[in-house]
Amino acid sequence: MTDKPKREERRTRIGQLSGIQIMFAAILAVGLILAINFSSRIAAGQPLQDEFLRVSDEIIALQQTQAALIAERDYVQSDPYVEQWARDEGKMVRQGEVLVIPVPSGVTVEPTPNPQQSFEVETMPPEPETWMVWWALFFDSPPPQT
Repeated sequence: MTDKPKREERRTRIGQLSGIQIMFAAILAVGLILAINFSSRIAAGQPLQDEFLRVSDEIIALQQTQAALIAERDYVQSDPYVEQWARDEGKMVRQGEVLVIPVPSGVTVEPTPNPQQSFEVETMPPEPETWMVWWALFFDSPPPQT
């Protein structure tokens, strides 16, 4: 008789969940929820990361352009540039120098004309005769060949 109550007790224990199993299931469920939440945050942050990289590249390019423009501005404000511009484009000379400007001669050279060949090119199809248009409208078929 003592065996019967032990067997029934074992059966009830097997069918029931213990406290450790419930805690394990709860921890597993919370872990699963956190993993899903974390993966969705990673997926949502990917477009932001791509945009950040694009903007970072654009900032680097703009900084390089700014550095080049600052260097050009500094050169344009320097004395060697002003002197070069005065001689080349300003047509200015220093004291004691003579400005020489080449003047074209009065002789004009006429180029020999190349004979141009012209060809008749039709860009539009020839217009059909009026009676052919009317024939096509009335009979819905091409007109007879004459």
